[in-house]
Amino acid sequence: MSRIGKLPIALPDGVTITVSDSNLVNVKGKMGQLQQQVDPKITLKIEDKLVTVERHSEAQDDRAKHGLYRSLVFNMVKGVSEGFTTVQELVGVGYKATGSGQILELSLGYSHNILMELPASVHVETTAVKGKNNSIILKSVDKQLLGQVAAKIRSFRRPEPYKGKGIRFQGEEIKKKAGKSAAGQ
Repeated sequence: MSRIGKLPIALPDGVTITVSDSNLVNVKGKMGQLQQQVDPKITLKIEDKLVTVERHSEAQDDRAKHGLYRSLVFNMVKGVSEGFTTVQELVGVGYKATGSGQILELSLGYSHNILMELPASVHVETTAVKGKNNSIILKSVDKQLLGQVAAKIRSFRRPEPYKGKGIRFQGEEIKKKAGKSAAGQ
């Protein structure tokens, strides 16, 4: 049995979960509302303040989906109750970001600034402290969407391995390569 799939999901106060006949899971909480379509071979049982995910058979496909859908439902519950946050740092001279509403403007050393429109459920903050790297703080209730937006922002200027310049996640370690040796020594 799946070690992740068999763990029950505890519902915090203020979070409600409903499952329709077509296996559409709807989770509501103080931060918002999320929906996820669940495979018909997976069943969600709601008892008291616990949600358990069960599968109908021991087929390999069903075992794989057991843990997947448990994780998706758990992330939905956590998202509508607490929310998710991702912090990215801009490392490089002159690299900066400004956020206004749903538009993020990035200056990353190209000949032009990059304007990115963010989805409605993703909120952005930017910080610029003297002596530290500028940072982008993304917040959302949807973990999948937040990860996609963060990956798209990172793709504009990936950290390069020689100086370490680029957009990196907070706390990420970049393995640096040695540069060219001095010729003629």
